[in-house]
Amino acid sequence: MTNRRLSNSTLQALPAPVAIPRYDRDQIVPGIVHLGVGAFHRAHQAAYVDDCLATGETDWGIVGVSLRSADTRDALAPQDGLYTLAVRSSDSESLRVVGSILSMLVAPEDPGAVLAALTDPRTSIVTLTITEKAYLRAAGGGLDTAHPDIVHDLANPQMPRTAHGFLTESLSRRRAAGIRPFTVLCCDNLPANGATLHRLLVEFAALRGTRLATSGDARLATSGDADLARHIADEVAFPSSMVDRIVPATTDADRTRISGQLGVEDAWPVMTEPFCQWVVEDDFPAGRPAWEKFGVTMVGDVGPFEDMKLRLLNGSHSAIAYLGLLSGYETVDRAFADPAIRQFVDGLWAEAIPTLPQDAGLDTTDYTAQLAKRYSNTALAHRTAQIANDGSQKLPQRIVASAIERLSAGAPPAHLMLVVAAWIAACEVRGKSLPENHFTDPLDLALAALGTRQLSAGEAVAAVFDLAGFAKGGAERLTLIDLAAAHLERLRQGGPAAAFASLGIGSE
Repeated sequence: MTNRRLSNSTLQALPAPVAIPRYDRDQIVPGIVHLGVGAFHRAHQAAYVDDCLATGETDWGIVGVSLRSADTRDALAPQDGLYTLAVRSSDSESLRVVGSILSMLVAPEDPGAVLAALTDPRTSIVTLTITEKAYLRAAGGGLDTAHPDIVHDLANPQMPRTAHGFLTESLSRRRAAGIRPFTVLCCDNLPANGATLHRLLVEFAALRGTRLATSGDARLATSGDADLARHIADEVAFPSSMVDRIVPATTDADRTRISGQLGVEDAWPVMTEPFCQWVVEDDFPAGRPAWEKFGVTMVGDVGPFEDMKLRLLNGSHSAIAYLGLLSGYETVDRAFADPAIRQFVDGLWAEAIPTLPQDAGLDTTDYTAQLAKRYSNTALAHRTAQIANDGSQKLPQRIVASAIERLSAGAPPAHLMLVVAAWIAACEVRGKSLPENHFTDPLDLALAALGTRQLSAGEAVAAVFDLAGFAKGGAERLTLIDLAAAHLERLRQGGPAAAFASLGIGSE
Protein backbone atom coordinates (compact mmCIF):
# COMPACT_ATOMS: atom_id res chain seq x y z
CA MET A 1 0.00 0.00 0.00
CA THR A 2 1.32 3.42 -0.92
CA ASN A 3 1.83 6.00 1.83
CA ARG A 4 0.23 8.73 -0.30
CA ARG A 5 -2.92 10.28 1.13
CA LEU A 6 -6.16 11.16 -0.54
CA SER A 7 -5.87 14.90 -1.30
CA ASN A 8 -6.40 17.52 -3.99
CA SER A 9 -3.11 16.48 -5.55
CA THR A 10 -4.03 12.78 -5.81
CA LEU A 11 -7.68 13.15 -6.90
CA GLN A 12 -7.08 12.84 -10.61
CA ALA A 13 -5.07 9.65 -10.18
CA LEU A 14 -7.90 7.71 -8.55
CA PRO A 15 -9.30 4.69 -10.42
CA ALA A 16 -12.01 5.46 -12.96
CA PRO A 17 -14.93 3.84 -11.06
CA VAL A 18 -14.38 6.25 -8.14
CA ALA A 19 -16.51 9.40 -8.51
CA ILE A 20 -14.65 12.61 -7.68
CA PRO A 21 -15.81 16.25 -7.23
CA ARG A 22 -16.90 17.71 -10.57
CA TYR A 23 -15.86 21.27 -9.74
CA ASP A 24 -12.81 23.39 -8.96
CA ARG A 25 -12.55 23.35 -5.19
CA ASP A 26 -10.40 26.51 -5.25
CA GLN A 27 -13.42 28.43 -6.53
CA ILE A 28 -15.76 27.36 -3.71
CA VAL A 29 -16.74 29.95 -1.10
CA PRO A 30 -17.71 28.89 2.45
CA GLY A 31 -21.39 29.60 3.05
CA ILE A 32 -22.28 26.91 5.61
CA VAL A 33 -20.80 26.24 9.04
CA HIS A 34 -21.58 22.79 10.36
CA LEU A 35 -21.36 21.99 14.08
CA GLY A 36 -20.66 18.32 14.80
CA VAL A 37 -18.75 16.90 11.85
CA GLY A 38 -19.29 13.20 12.39
CA ALA A 39 -19.86 10.34 10.01
CA PHE A 40 -23.56 11.09 9.63
CA HIS A 41 -23.04 14.64 8.41
CA ARG A 42 -20.42 13.44 5.93
CA ALA A 43 -22.79 10.78 4.57
CA HIS A 44 -25.79 13.08 4.43
CA GLN A 45 -25.77 16.89 4.37
CA ALA A 46 -22.20 17.18 3.02
CA ALA A 47 -23.08 14.85 0.14
CA TYR A 48 -26.16 16.89 -0.78
CA VAL A 49 -24.08 20.09 -0.70
CA ASP A 50 -21.45 18.37 -2.86
CA ASP A 51 -24.15 17.72 -5.46
CA CYS A 52 -25.10 21.40 -5.46
CA LEU A 53 -21.49 22.55 -5.81
CA ALA A 54 -21.16 20.36 -8.89
CA THR A 55 -23.94 22.34 -10.62
CA GLY A 56 -22.16 25.66 -10.13
CA GLU A 57 -23.62 26.81 -6.79
CA THR A 58 -20.17 27.83 -5.59
CA ASP A 59 -21.25 29.80 -2.49
CA TRP A 60 -22.06 26.83 -0.29
CA GLY A 61 -18.79 25.27 0.83
CA ILE A 62 -18.77 23.89 4.37
CA VAL A 63 -16.60 24.90 7.31
CA GLY A 64 -16.75 21.91 9.67
CA VAL A 65 -16.56 22.38 13.43
CA SER A 66 -15.91 19.68 16.00
CA LEU A 67 -17.20 20.78 19.40
CA ARG A 68 -15.21 18.18 21.32
CA SER A 69 -12.66 15.92 19.64
CA ALA A 70 -9.92 16.71 17.12
CA ASP A 71 -10.14 13.22 15.58
CA THR A 72 -12.09 14.17 12.44
CA ARG A 73 -9.94 17.27 11.80
CA ASP A 74 -6.75 15.28 12.28
CA ALA A 75 -7.97 12.67 9.78
CA LEU A 76 -9.29 15.07 7.14
CA ALA A 77 -6.93 18.08 7.28
CA PRO A 78 -4.03 16.20 5.60
CA GLN A 79 -6.58 15.18 2.93
CA ASP A 80 -7.70 18.76 2.17
CA GLY A 81 -11.06 17.84 3.72
CA LEU A 82 -11.67 15.06 1.18
CA TYR A 83 -13.03 11.66 2.16
CA THR A 84 -14.61 8.64 0.53
CA LEU A 85 -18.31 7.88 0.85
CA ALA A 86 -18.83 4.14 0.34
CA VAL A 87 -22.46 3.36 -0.54
CA ARG A 88 -23.03 -0.32 0.21
CA SER A 89 -25.87 -2.73 -0.44
CA SER A 90 -25.87 -6.47 0.18
CA ASP A 91 -24.44 -7.15 -3.28
CA SER A 92 -22.66 -3.96 -4.45
CA GLU A 93 -20.61 -0.96 -3.41
CA SER A 94 -19.88 2.40 -5.07
CA LEU A 95 -17.20 4.87 -4.00
CA ARG A 96 -17.50 8.64 -4.16
CA VAL A 97 -15.04 11.28 -2.96
CA VAL A 98 -16.87 14.23 -1.37
CA GLY A 99 -15.27 17.68 -1.56
CA SER A 100 -17.77 20.02 0.09
CA ILE A 101 -15.91 20.35 3.42
CA LEU A 102 -13.36 23.10 2.82
CA SER A 103 -11.82 23.36 6.28
CA MET A 104 -12.12 21.93 9.79
CA LEU A 105 -11.99 23.69 13.16
CA VAL A 106 -11.81 22.19 16.66
CA ALA A 107 -13.72 24.39 19.10
CA PRO A 108 -11.79 23.63 22.32
CA GLU A 109 -8.50 24.43 20.58
CA ASP A 110 -9.58 27.79 19.17
CA PRO A 111 -13.09 29.01 20.02
CA GLY A 112 -12.19 32.37 18.52
CA ALA A 113 -11.68 30.81 15.09
CA VAL A 114 -15.10 29.14 15.32
CA LEU A 115 -16.74 32.44 16.27
CA ALA A 116 -14.97 34.13 13.37
CA ALA A 117 -16.35 31.55 10.93
CA LEU A 118 -19.85 31.94 12.36
CA THR A 119 -19.61 35.74 12.17
CA ASP A 120 -18.24 35.75 8.61
CA PRO A 121 -20.79 37.62 6.43
CA ARG A 122 -20.54 34.82 3.85
CA THR A 123 -21.99 32.33 6.36
CA SER A 124 -25.71 32.09 5.60
CA ILE A 125 -26.59 28.72 7.17
CA VAL A 126 -25.42 26.92 10.30
CA THR A 127 -26.29 23.24 10.40
CA LEU A 128 -25.99 20.94 13.41
CA THR A 129 -25.59 17.20 14.04
CA ILE A 130 -24.39 17.22 17.63
CA THR A 131 -26.58 14.31 18.93
CA GLU A 132 -29.57 14.64 21.22
CA LYS A 133 -27.60 14.87 24.45
CA ALA A 134 -25.58 17.93 23.32
CA TYR A 135 -28.70 20.11 23.41
CA LEU A 136 -28.39 19.98 27.21
CA ARG A 137 -32.07 19.80 28.01
CA ALA A 138 -33.37 19.26 31.53
CA ALA A 139 -35.89 16.52 32.23
CA GLY A 140 -38.75 18.98 31.65
CA GLY A 141 -37.49 19.88 28.19
CA GLY A 142 -36.05 23.29 29.01
CA LEU A 143 -32.39 24.25 29.15
CA ASP A 144 -30.31 22.45 31.78
CA THR A 145 -29.12 25.63 33.44
CA ALA A 146 -27.09 23.67 36.00
CA HIS A 147 -24.97 21.93 33.37
CA PRO A 148 -21.32 22.95 33.88
CA ASP A 149 -20.87 23.90 30.22
CA ILE A 150 -23.96 26.12 30.26
CA VAL A 151 -22.75 27.74 33.48
CA HIS A 152 -19.36 28.29 31.86
CA ASP A 153 -20.78 29.80 28.68
CA LEU A 154 -23.02 32.21 30.56
CA ALA A 155 -19.99 33.41 32.52
CA ASN A 156 -17.60 33.40 29.53
CA PRO A 157 -19.61 34.39 26.44
CA GLN A 158 -16.51 35.03 24.32
CA MET A 159 -14.99 31.59 25.06
CA PRO A 160 -17.95 29.23 24.59
CA ARG A 161 -17.98 25.44 24.81
CA THR A 162 -21.54 24.62 23.75
CA ALA A 163 -23.51 25.04 20.55
CA HIS A 164 -25.77 27.39 22.53
CA GLY A 165 -22.82 29.59 23.44
CA PHE A 166 -21.31 29.66 19.97
CA LEU A 167 -24.59 30.41 18.22
CA THR A 168 -25.64 33.10 20.68
CA GLU A 169 -22.29 34.91 20.74
CA SER A 170 -21.95 34.86 16.95
CA LEU A 171 -25.51 36.11 16.46
CA SER A 172 -24.75 38.89 18.94
CA ARG A 173 -21.61 39.87 17.03
CA ARG A 174 -23.39 39.78 13.67
CA ARG A 175 -26.14 41.98 15.02
CA ALA A 176 -23.64 44.49 16.42
CA ALA A 177 -21.82 44.58 13.07
CA GLY A 178 -25.00 44.98 11.03
CA ILE A 179 -24.67 41.52 9.43
CA ARG A 180 -27.94 39.69 8.82
CA PRO A 181 -28.40 36.55 10.94
CA PHE A 182 -27.70 33.14 9.52
CA THR A 183 -30.38 30.46 9.36
CA VAL A 184 -29.99 27.72 11.99
CA LEU A 185 -30.82 24.27 10.58
CA CYS A 186 -30.99 21.48 13.15
CA CYS A 187 -30.46 18.00 11.68
CA ASP A 188 -30.64 15.96 14.90
CA ASN A 189 -33.36 13.56 15.99
CA LEU A 190 -35.28 15.92 18.26
CA PRO A 191 -39.03 16.39 18.11
CA ALA A 192 -39.74 19.63 16.20
CA ASN A 193 -35.98 20.07 16.15
CA GLY A 194 -35.91 23.59 14.75
CA ALA A 195 -38.51 24.87 17.18
CA THR A 196 -36.83 23.01 20.05
CA LEU A 197 -33.42 24.55 19.35
CA HIS A 198 -35.04 27.96 18.85
CA ARG A 199 -36.67 27.76 22.27
CA LEU A 200 -33.45 26.59 23.97
CA LEU A 201 -31.40 29.34 22.35
CA VAL A 202 -33.88 32.07 23.28
CA GLU A 203 -33.80 30.78 26.86
CA PHE A 204 -30.00 30.78 26.86
CA ALA A 205 -29.81 34.28 25.39
CA ALA A 206 -32.29 35.60 27.95
CA LEU A 207 -30.20 34.16 30.79
CA ARG A 208 -27.09 35.63 29.25
CA GLY A 209 -28.69 39.04 28.87
CA THR A 210 -29.85 39.01 32.48
CA ARG A 211 -26.36 38.06 33.64
CA LEU A 212 -24.71 40.82 31.62
CA ALA A 213 -27.24 43.40 32.77
CA THR A 214 -26.72 42.57 36.43
CA SER A 215 -22.93 42.36 36.10
CA GLY A 216 -22.54 45.77 34.48
CA ASP A 217 -20.61 44.20 31.60
CA ALA A 218 -19.36 46.97 29.30
CA ARG A 219 -20.21 44.90 26.25
CA LEU A 220 -23.90 45.37 27.02
CA ALA A 221 -23.83 48.96 25.84
CA THR A 222 -22.40 48.09 22.43
CA SER A 223 -23.70 44.64 21.59
CA GLY A 224 -27.30 45.13 22.59
CA ASP A 225 -27.31 41.86 24.53
CA ALA A 226 -30.24 43.06 26.59
CA ASP A 227 -32.39 42.56 23.48
CA LEU A 228 -30.56 39.57 22.05
CA ALA A 229 -33.18 37.05 23.16
CA ARG A 230 -35.87 39.05 21.38
CA HIS A 231 -33.67 39.30 18.28
CA ILE A 232 -33.20 35.53 18.19
CA ALA A 233 -36.88 34.93 18.89
CA ASP A 234 -38.15 37.27 16.18
CA GLU A 235 -35.48 37.56 13.50
CA VAL A 236 -33.54 34.29 13.29
CA ALA A 237 -34.98 31.41 11.25
CA PHE A 238 -34.90 27.89 12.71
CA PRO A 239 -36.47 25.56 10.13
CA SER A 240 -37.05 22.01 11.29
CA SER A 241 -35.74 19.07 9.30
CA MET A 242 -35.91 15.30 9.22
CA VAL A 243 -32.86 13.29 8.24
CA ASP A 244 -32.57 9.61 7.48
CA ARG A 245 -29.62 7.49 6.44
CA ILE A 246 -27.99 4.55 8.20
CA VAL A 247 -24.31 5.27 8.83
CA PRO A 248 -22.45 2.56 10.75
CA ALA A 249 -19.15 3.30 12.43
CA THR A 250 -16.10 2.98 10.18
CA THR A 251 -13.81 0.09 11.12
CA ASP A 252 -10.10 -0.40 10.53
CA ALA A 253 -11.03 -3.11 8.03
CA ASP A 254 -13.12 -0.52 6.15
CA ARG A 255 -10.18 1.87 6.04
CA THR A 256 -7.85 -0.78 4.71
CA ARG A 257 -10.31 -1.99 2.09
CA ILE A 258 -11.25 1.48 0.83
CA SER A 259 -7.64 2.68 0.73
CA GLY A 260 -6.76 -0.42 -1.28
CA GLN A 261 -9.43 0.37 -3.84
CA LEU A 262 -8.35 4.01 -4.08
CA GLY A 263 -4.65 3.31 -4.33
CA VAL A 264 -4.08 6.06 -1.75
CA GLU A 265 -4.77 6.20 1.98
CA ASP A 266 -8.09 7.56 3.25
CA ALA A 267 -7.82 7.93 7.03
CA TRP A 268 -11.57 8.16 7.57
CA PRO A 269 -13.92 6.93 4.83
CA VAL A 270 -17.63 6.78 5.66
CA MET A 271 -19.84 3.72 5.14
CA THR A 272 -23.53 4.13 4.33
CA GLU A 273 -26.56 2.64 2.59
CA PRO A 274 -28.15 3.58 -0.75
CA PHE A 275 -31.25 5.06 0.93
CA CYS A 276 -31.05 8.75 1.85
CA GLN A 277 -33.82 11.14 2.88
CA TRP A 278 -33.93 14.77 3.96
CA VAL A 279 -37.15 16.71 4.56
CA VAL A 280 -36.65 20.42 5.30
CA GLU A 281 -38.99 23.28 6.15
CA ASP A 282 -38.38 25.93 3.51
CA ASP A 283 -37.56 28.98 5.65
CA PHE A 284 -34.17 30.41 4.65
CA PRO A 285 -34.22 34.24 4.63
CA ALA A 286 -30.47 34.37 3.89
CA GLY A 287 -30.70 31.93 0.97
CA ARG A 288 -29.96 28.24 0.56
CA PRO A 289 -28.64 25.70 -1.96
CA ALA A 290 -31.11 24.18 -4.42
CA TRP A 291 -31.23 20.94 -2.49
CA GLU A 292 -34.55 19.96 -4.04
CA LYS A 293 -32.73 19.24 -7.31
CA PHE A 294 -31.10 16.27 -5.61
CA GLY A 295 -34.02 14.69 -3.82
CA VAL A 296 -34.42 16.85 -0.72
CA THR A 297 -38.11 17.38 0.09
CA MET A 298 -38.76 21.05 0.87
CA VAL A 299 -42.03 21.44 2.81
CA GLY A 300 -44.05 23.85 4.89
CA ASP A 301 -44.36 21.42 7.84
CA VAL A 302 -41.86 18.68 8.52
CA GLY A 303 -43.77 17.37 11.55
CA PRO A 304 -45.57 14.38 10.00
CA PHE A 305 -42.40 13.14 8.28
CA GLU A 306 -40.42 13.60 11.46
CA ASP A 307 -42.94 11.66 13.52
CA MET A 308 -42.95 8.80 11.00
CA LYS A 309 -39.17 8.58 11.05
CA LEU A 310 -38.80 8.88 14.81
CA ARG A 311 -41.51 6.35 15.64
CA LEU A 312 -41.08 3.82 12.82
CA LEU A 313 -37.39 3.93 11.98
CA ASN A 314 -35.71 5.23 15.12
CA GLY A 315 -38.12 3.41 17.42
CA SER A 316 -37.61 0.06 15.70
CA HIS A 317 -33.86 0.71 15.50
CA SER A 318 -33.73 1.07 19.28
CA ALA A 319 -35.86 -2.06 19.67
CA ILE A 320 -33.54 -4.07 17.43
CA ALA A 321 -30.51 -2.71 19.27
CA TYR A 322 -31.58 -3.59 22.82
CA LEU A 323 -33.31 -6.86 22.01
CA GLY A 324 -30.42 -7.74 19.71
CA LEU A 325 -27.88 -7.08 22.44
CA LEU A 326 -29.86 -9.20 24.90
CA SER A 327 -30.05 -11.96 22.26
CA GLY A 328 -26.33 -11.91 21.48
CA TYR A 329 -26.47 -10.18 18.08
CA GLU A 330 -23.74 -7.69 17.24
CA THR A 331 -25.30 -6.17 14.10
CA VAL A 332 -28.73 -5.04 12.95
CA ASP A 333 -28.95 -7.39 9.98
CA ARG A 334 -28.26 -10.44 12.15
CA ALA A 335 -30.75 -9.35 14.80
CA PHE A 336 -33.41 -8.56 12.20
CA ALA A 337 -32.90 -11.99 10.63
CA ASP A 338 -34.08 -13.57 13.91
CA PRO A 339 -37.75 -14.48 13.20
CA ALA A 340 -38.86 -13.50 16.71
CA ILE A 341 -37.27 -10.03 16.52
CA ARG A 342 -38.61 -9.59 12.98
CA GLN A 343 -42.13 -10.47 14.17
CA PHE A 344 -41.74 -8.16 17.15
CA VAL A 345 -40.79 -5.23 14.91
CA ASP A 346 -43.95 -5.80 12.86
CA GLY A 347 -45.96 -5.65 16.07
CA LEU A 348 -44.14 -2.51 17.16
CA TRP A 349 -44.97 -0.80 13.87
CA ALA A 350 -48.60 -1.88 14.21
CA GLU A 351 -48.76 -0.06 17.55
CA ALA A 352 -46.90 3.06 16.39
CA ILE A 353 -48.56 3.66 13.02
CA PRO A 354 -51.98 4.68 14.44
CA THR A 355 -50.24 7.41 16.47
CA LEU A 356 -49.08 9.16 13.29
CA PRO A 357 -51.09 11.92 11.55
CA GLN A 358 -53.67 10.20 9.38
CA ASP A 359 -54.27 13.15 7.02
CA ALA A 360 -50.68 14.00 6.04
CA GLY A 361 -50.34 11.65 3.08
CA LEU A 362 -47.82 9.36 4.79
CA ASP A 363 -47.36 6.00 3.07
CA THR A 364 -46.47 3.87 6.08
CA THR A 365 -46.82 0.60 4.15
CA ASP A 366 -44.12 1.56 1.66
CA TYR A 367 -42.00 3.17 4.39
CA THR A 368 -41.91 0.08 6.61
CA ALA A 369 -41.23 -2.13 3.57
CA GLN A 370 -38.20 0.05 2.83
CA LEU A 371 -37.11 -0.17 6.44
CA ALA A 372 -37.26 -3.97 6.37
CA LYS A 373 -35.07 -3.97 3.25
CA ARG A 374 -32.60 -1.57 4.82
CA TYR A 375 -32.35 -3.54 8.06
CA SER A 376 -31.59 -6.67 6.02
CA ASN A 377 -28.59 -5.04 4.30
CA THR A 378 -25.75 -7.42 5.22
CA ALA A 379 -23.03 -5.08 3.92
CA LEU A 380 -23.52 -2.35 6.52
CA ALA A 381 -22.73 -4.32 9.69
CA HIS A 382 -24.45 -1.60 11.72
CA ARG A 383 -23.53 -2.44 15.30
CA THR A 384 -26.32 -2.78 17.83
CA ALA A 385 -24.04 -1.26 20.47
CA GLN A 386 -23.68 1.93 18.41
CA ILE A 387 -27.45 2.38 18.16
CA ALA A 388 -27.87 1.57 21.86
CA ASN A 389 -26.06 4.72 23.04
CA ASP A 390 -27.98 7.46 24.86
CA GLY A 391 -31.25 5.60 25.36
CA SER A 392 -32.45 7.97 28.07
CA GLN A 393 -32.27 10.81 25.53
CA LYS A 394 -33.68 8.92 22.55
CA LEU A 395 -36.52 6.81 23.93
CA PRO A 396 -38.86 9.67 24.97
CA GLN A 397 -39.53 10.72 21.37
CA ARG A 398 -38.95 7.33 19.74
CA ILE A 399 -41.05 5.14 22.06
CA VAL A 400 -42.60 6.84 25.08
CA ALA A 401 -44.49 9.47 23.08
CA SER A 402 -46.14 6.75 20.98
CA ALA A 403 -46.98 4.73 24.09
CA ILE A 404 -48.67 7.71 25.73
CA GLU A 405 -50.78 8.33 22.62
CA ARG A 406 -51.70 4.64 22.42
CA LEU A 407 -52.92 4.66 25.99
CA SER A 408 -54.81 7.91 25.48
CA ALA A 409 -56.63 6.22 22.58
CA GLY A 410 -57.52 3.25 24.78
CA ALA A 411 -55.05 0.85 23.11
CA PRO A 412 -52.30 -1.10 24.91
CA PRO A 413 -48.65 -0.24 24.09
CA ALA A 414 -47.30 -3.69 24.98
CA HIS A 415 -44.66 -3.85 22.23
CA LEU A 416 -43.61 -0.26 22.81
CA MET A 417 -43.01 -0.76 26.50
CA LEU A 418 -40.93 -3.88 25.88
CA VAL A 419 -38.42 -1.57 24.17
CA VAL A 420 -38.11 0.52 27.35
CA ALA A 421 -37.75 -2.63 29.43
CA ALA A 422 -35.13 -4.00 27.02
CA TRP A 423 -33.10 -0.79 27.37
CA ILE A 424 -33.18 -1.08 31.17
CA ALA A 425 -32.30 -4.79 30.98
CA ALA A 426 -29.41 -4.11 28.61
CA CYS A 427 -28.09 -1.45 30.99
CA GLU A 428 -28.35 -3.92 33.87
CA VAL A 429 -26.24 -6.60 32.16
CA ARG A 430 -23.34 -4.35 31.24
CA GLY A 431 -20.32 -5.66 33.07
CA LYS A 432 -21.97 -9.09 33.16
CA SER A 433 -23.11 -10.69 29.90
CA LEU A 434 -22.18 -7.49 28.03
CA PRO A 435 -18.87 -5.59 28.38
CA GLU A 436 -18.86 -2.80 30.96
CA ASN A 437 -18.84 0.07 28.45
CA HIS A 438 -20.49 -1.71 25.54
CA PHE A 439 -22.76 1.31 25.10
CA THR A 440 -23.10 4.50 27.11
CA ASP A 441 -25.76 6.87 28.39
CA PRO A 442 -25.68 10.32 30.02
CA LEU A 443 -27.35 8.73 33.07
CA ASP A 444 -24.77 5.96 33.46
CA LEU A 445 -23.56 7.01 36.91
CA ALA A 446 -27.09 7.14 38.28
CA LEU A 447 -28.04 3.90 36.49
CA ALA A 448 -25.00 2.16 37.96
CA ALA A 449 -26.00 3.33 41.43
CA LEU A 450 -29.47 1.84 40.91
CA GLY A 451 -27.86 -1.44 39.93
CA THR A 452 -26.26 -1.79 43.34
CA ARG A 453 -29.60 -1.64 45.19
CA GLN A 454 -31.07 -5.01 44.12
CA LEU A 455 -34.37 -3.43 43.17
CA SER A 456 -37.41 -5.35 42.03
CA ALA A 457 -38.44 -4.89 38.42
CA GLY A 458 -41.18 -2.46 39.43
CA GLU A 459 -38.87 -0.45 41.66
CA ALA A 460 -36.17 -0.34 39.00
CA VAL A 461 -38.51 0.86 36.27
CA ALA A 462 -40.06 3.52 38.49
CA ALA A 463 -36.61 4.77 39.48
CA VAL A 464 -35.48 4.90 35.86
CA PHE A 465 -38.65 6.77 34.82
CA ASP A 466 -37.84 9.32 37.54
CA LEU A 467 -34.22 9.66 36.41
CA ALA A 468 -35.02 9.99 32.71
CA GLY A 469 -38.19 12.03 33.14
CA PHE A 470 -40.26 9.56 31.09
CA ALA A 471 -43.96 10.58 30.95
CA LYS A 472 -43.32 13.09 33.71
CA GLY A 473 -46.56 14.46 35.07
CA GLY A 474 -48.63 12.36 32.68
CA ALA A 475 -51.71 10.44 33.75
CA GLU A 476 -50.38 7.41 31.85
CA ARG A 477 -47.12 7.21 33.80
CA LEU A 478 -48.10 4.52 36.30
CA THR A 479 -49.63 2.30 33.63
CA LEU A 480 -46.49 2.59 31.50
CA ILE A 481 -44.34 1.71 34.50
CA ASP A 482 -46.45 -1.36 35.21
CA LEU A 483 -46.22 -2.57 31.59
CA ALA A 484 -42.45 -2.02 31.44
CA ALA A 485 -41.92 -3.65 34.84
CA ALA A 486 -43.78 -6.81 33.77
CA HIS A 487 -41.57 -7.01 30.68
CA LEU A 488 -38.41 -6.35 32.70
CA GLU A 489 -39.25 -9.18 35.08
CA ARG A 490 -39.68 -11.54 32.12
CA LEU A 491 -36.40 -10.39 30.61
CA ARG A 492 -34.61 -10.92 33.92
CA GLN A 493 -36.05 -14.39 34.36
CA GLY A 494 -36.19 -15.78 30.84
CA GLY A 495 -34.56 -13.33 28.45
CA PRO A 496 -36.14 -12.03 25.25
CA ALA A 497 -37.84 -15.38 24.52
CA ALA A 498 -39.98 -15.03 27.66
CA ALA A 499 -40.90 -11.44 26.81
CA PHE A 500 -41.74 -12.41 23.23
CA ALA A 501 -43.90 -15.31 24.43
CA SER A 502 -46.02 -12.87 26.46
CA LEU A 503 -46.78 -11.10 23.17
CA GLY A 504 -47.65 -14.29 21.38
CA ILE A 505 -44.41 -14.39 19.45
CA GLY A 506 -42.93 -17.86 18.98
CA SER A 507 -39.28 -18.80 19.06
CA GLU A 508 -39.16 -20.46 15.65
